[in-house]
Amino acid sequence: QVQLVESGGGLVQPGGSLRLSCAASGSIFNLYHMAWYRQAPGKQRELVAAITGGGTTNYADSVKGRFTISTDNAKNTVWLQMNSLKPEDTAVYYCNALTNDPYSIPYNYWGQGTQVTVSA
Repeated sequence: QVQLVESGGGLVQPGGSLRLSCAASGSIFNLYHMAWYRQAPGKQRELVAAITGGGTTNYADSVKGRFTISTDNAKNTVWLQMNSLKPEDTAVYYCNALTNDPYSIPYNYWGQGTQVTVSA
């Protein structure tokens, strides 16, 4: 079992910045992919940014150039640096981790979510 603990959400004015962090702990054999998703009220959960163990990143078009995902594989931690925030970035942000066990069975884990509100 893997636990994901997120932190860093809050209220920020448009144009401001926030940094989210997510630390994975527990029985981790191979954590090969971590990502941030978000869900705004009345909308489906969407991928914001993802990073593989090898450092390959992927971003939603709406956040390219503003958000940066990074990871410390040794610490099983992923960060999301969010700059130039807009009101439409307001959502609950969820950390996601993909792992497999020694038998290559995949597992999908979610954090509890952290609220990000962008408002004047």
